[in-house]
Amino acid sequence: MQLVDNQTFFQRLTALFASPKESGSIWLTHKRLVYDGEDSNMSSEDDATKEYPCLVRATDGNETKFSTKVEPGDLEGFHTTYGALLKSSMTTLRKRDKKREKQRAEEIARRKRRLAEDIAVEGPKRGAGRRKRQRKMKGAAKQAEARKRVEEREEAKSRAKES
Repeated sequence: MQLVDNQTFFQRLTALFASPKESGSIWLTHKRLVYDGEDSNMSSEDDATKEYPCLVRATDGNETKFSTKVEPGDLEGFHTTYGALLKSSMTTLRKRDKKREKQRAEEIARRKRRLAEDIAVEGPKRGAGRRKRQRKMKGAAKQAEARKRVEEREEAKSRAKES
């Protein structure tokens, strides 16, 4: 990982966002930079008055990795520039289709409800209403088969978790 100054960091980050890839991910991390080899105690009195620099890293998960150190006095200006860069770079993101997600969730909930309800097979075995009874019997058989498939799927998932 290469440590660069703030302006170079912004230039490289802009280039990383503008890379001609169709899809991909960029990971940005912020950490408080501590020089001692271990975590500092957050509850001590002298630690509350101490100011630490911030380490900001950027990577695309492959070969591009760089970071910068931001001093406490420069942090506000850094975040202003950083926020503006992020806002301008997020125009290429695809907006989530919440309407379709909601429809799918409602459809799944409706299927689960229908699967949980028993189909009441009633009506005469012969004469008027016979076909209606037969359709209900066929529906009840399909529902039992679907319940069996769901149980098998759940058992397979539980076995996979145990392995």
